[in-house]
Amino acid sequence: MMQATDLEGETIMTLGFRIQPVTSRVDPALCARAAAVPAANIGDVVSRMQTMRGGFRAFGGTRAVAGPAFTVRARSGDNLMLHRAIDMAAPGDVIVVDAGGDLAIAITGELMMGWAARRGIAAVIVDGAVRDAAQLRQLPIGIWACGITPSGPYKDGPGEIGYPVSCGGQVVMPGDLIMADEDGVVVLPAADAAEAIAAAEGHQAKEAKAQQDIDGGVWERDWVVASLKAKGCGGA
Repeated sequence: MMQATDLEGETIMTLGFRIQPVTSRVDPALCARAAAVPAANIGDVVSRMQTMRGGFRAFGGTRAVAGPAFTVRARSGDNLMLHRAIDMAAPGDVIVVDAGGDLAIAITGELMMGWAARRGIAAVIVDGAVRDAAQLRQLPIGIWACGITPSGPYKDGPGEIGYPVSCGGQVVMPGDLIMADEDGVVVLPAADAAEAIAAAEGHQAKEAKAQQDIDGGVWERDWVVASLKAKGCGGA
């Protein structure tokens, strides 16, 4: 167990207040492919089990993005660890913040997100609140959060960087593939990401064909009646 000593010489645990680098990331080429596929299509092909819960809204100027997860666990209402994460994360990373879902105090706003954009961070996903909504819309970065409030954060810690987190009901490991658009956020474990994106691309092509049929007025509907009859629906 990791330990440290406080100012009075007492031994304390560092579990819950620690940092380690993120050293493994999904391939950038795969992230580029993921960014071109709607989150809904990706969610469909992974059994609808890898999407963060509803309520995540796009606040930044970038409205669709994909990249490797750089994980942060923060105490509710405190952004000290997020400050450090912005300085540590690599260009193209998606910083994923477990802020406990707290909407009473914003974890970040215009200045921090402007610095993150300047550093080339692709996006920041916050299971919590942000502020400065008008300014965030002007920034060239993706920002997803569950709410908005003018109340500003503390900067005391504790928290963790580079460890597994829970965000939006999903376990996120450092380096996992994160894809987000205006529908919400999808999490793909790094080991499964290539297979999932290939399947999502196929699903996207199938939906494009369906849209062509709708535009042409020839969308096949017989399956609806067949399904109702198979389930015993009277009058179908």
